[in-house]
Amino acid sequence: MGKYVGVEEALSLVKSGDHVVVALGASEPYEFLSNLHTIADRVKNVTVTNCLSLREYKYNTDPAYKDSFFCECLFYSSPTRQAHSLGRASFIPNHLRLSGVNRQYNRGADIFVGVCSPPDKHGFVSLSTSNVYEKRMLEDADIVILEENEHAPRTFGDVNIPVSDVDYFIRTDYPLPEIPDPKMDERDKKIGKLIADVVENGDCIQLGIGSIPNAVAAALTDKKDLGVHTEMFTTGIMDLMKAGVVTGKFKQVHREKAVCSFMIGSREMYDFVDDNPSVLVLDCNYVNDPRIIARNDDQVSINTSLEVDITGQCCSESLGSRQFSGTGGQTDTAVGAQMSRGGRSIIALYSTAMVKDPQTGERREMSKIVARLKEGAAVSLSRNDVNFVVTEYGMVDLKGASISERAKKLISIAHPAFREELERQAYDCGIVIR
Repeated sequence: MGKYVGVEEALSLVKSGDHVVVALGASEPYEFLSNLHTIADRVKNVTVTNCLSLREYKYNTDPAYKDSFFCECLFYSSPTRQAHSLGRASFIPNHLRLSGVNRQYNRGADIFVGVCSPPDKHGFVSLSTSNVYEKRMLEDADIVILEENEHAPRTFGDVNIPVSDVDYFIRTDYPLPEIPDPKMDERDKKIGKLIADVVENGDCIQLGIGSIPNAVAAALTDKKDLGVHTEMFTTGIMDLMKAGVVTGKFKQVHREKAVCSFMIGSREMYDFVDDNPSVLVLDCNYVNDPRIIARNDDQVSINTSLEVDITGQCCSESLGSRQFSGTGGQTDTAVGAQMSRGGRSIIALYSTAMVKDPQTGERREMSKIVARLKEGAAVSLSRNDVNFVVTEYGMVDLKGASISERAKKLISIAHPAFREELERQAYDCGIVIR
């Protein structure tokens, strides 16, 4: 059984040049990371690999610690964007299903630190809210440290490990970070309804987080017997399960179980998944494998994008060359859904965004359907893999469509104020032939 230590003793295990891998999102070890900066006077060149960090920490934001710590991130969030702007973080390009596999290939973990539920009567702990890469990193790390937390739900799947696999436990009692439900506006509701209209009773769904996915979940309340196979379990999915909309009775894989790899949401959601055998938290290398996704008939993937060009290329993670989030599982789930018998992939976005003009500082409305992606933009989903695209002005199906046909379809769901200019640009580029 692992030894119980204080955070100071746990931090004493970190050496110069170490690679420390920490768990994702709500399973991020708050006590360890909040105090990591305190050892800066004795360590240099410590790399911390994280993913979807939900809290700010001094180790990667305070300039005083720049020689001691550097952060390498599998998915950016607000805290890591801030660290990046300070020269304290760098992004690791990845498909989420391969994030752990490829990081191990590049550099194994000297120390793994995560969160777990208290040991059960059988001597097992649960890695709780995430198994994107956590279990495989834990198994290979030289040292394993887990913050045992009463607030961490005990989840099922392949996240349960014997206490003998843990070197050190830190007793903690902090609440898990929550993501409040963003307010839905009329655009969200229109998009949510358009997507709900193509979801049939008995379909298996994948949803993300944000106002558009929340609007989709709200619009699905009149459906029956939906299944869930998704990388992320959200409060919206919980609501559908509580309402009896999600039963999973027609799934071919993990029938009557909601499958995910991680969960972030409300306290109510964490309480819902605690000791709940109907929710399985499984290794993302399995969950997001397109071949596994495709084994469920009628799989529907629903993802969002920052910008889509008129040939169908989706930039879902960067603003030009500035990293904003990550590819995540967008390609995994979009391709897997289209491999599924009867499956569909949907990319949703608003038709416009308010963007600050770098010259004047004024904010102006810009089209998110564009003739060309911004210089340096990362293509998260190639035009070869795009199926449905939806804005508040409609939904179009690009599968099998020519470049010229795609351009016309996408312009038809752009904001009306930008359609004429997009048509002109499409002709000027030679995308649409006069």
